[in-house]
Amino acid sequence: MAELSKKPTPDVAEHNAFFPSEYSLSQFTAPVSDLSDFEYATKYKGDKKILIIASDERYVLMDNGTFFSTGNHPVETLVPMYHLAEAGWDFEIVTLSGNPVKFEFWAMPKEDTRLKEFFERYAEQFKQPKKLSDVIADGLDKYFALYIPGGHGALVGLDESRDVKAALKHFQDRNEFIITICHGPAGLLAGAIDENPEDFMFRGYDICLLPDIVDRTSPDMGYMPGHLRWYMGTRLAELGMNILNENIDGSVHRDRNLLSGDSPLAANNLGKLAAKTLLESL
Repeated sequence: MAELSKKPTPDVAEHNAFFPSEYSLSQFTAPVSDLSDFEYATKYKGDKKILIIASDERYVLMDNGTFFSTGNHPVETLVPMYHLAEAGWDFEIVTLSGNPVKFEFWAMPKEDTRLKEFFERYAEQFKQPKKLSDVIADGLDKYFALYIPGGHGALVGLDESRDVKAALKHFQDRNEFIITICHGPAGLLAGAIDENPEDFMFRGYDICLLPDIVDRTSPDMGYMPGHLRWYMGTRLAELGMNILNENIDGSVHRDRNLLSGDSPLAANNLGKLAAKTLLESL
């Protein structure tokens, strides 16, 4: 049997852009997700939705001038959503621009009927999300919690968005829940815009996320066509956050109102943690 290639796969839709290699996909994707344990005896009966800030960016520029073809990771996005939906919540999906949500469809579990059907339930919202600034102008009191899913697309723009900062500040000031996974914590960096590091709203918080070492070594197997130009974990640590995990094993954590998970391996665990925590807060 021929060995799978570790060369990134060209994305013909963009010059010098690449999907992950065959080998890396064999290591980091699966035909079904680990979605399980989603029966909730108590359900939310109110009308407040979960606000989801998703990525509208397809390409991340690497340090060697290539593009990584990315977006939001479908398992990281959909599995926690599935749990929250089973617990009674609906969603408002937004992007910075109001343009469609981008997905890493190469990571969609192709044999996972439940997850694919769940995606179809929200396909129109993903295709036509609201613009974050419009939602902020309309008022954020109608939302119960904020979710920033992962995927490398979260590294493009969320960290520099004053709209993301405004959303974070709203939920943080009210001690309402902020949920994030994998690369989603890049959005938390927006909380430092125009602030002194010692005033960062998440300073001193513990968090699980995709550690920098994974991103630094993933080009070796062709997952990305080059190295990132900056690293999320390094920047969050410089702002005073405590990163709990050194690798990825499905770890999740709650620190006050912040719920976090380390990778796609944590999607089901984070979904259960989020649903249980939000229900217990009622």
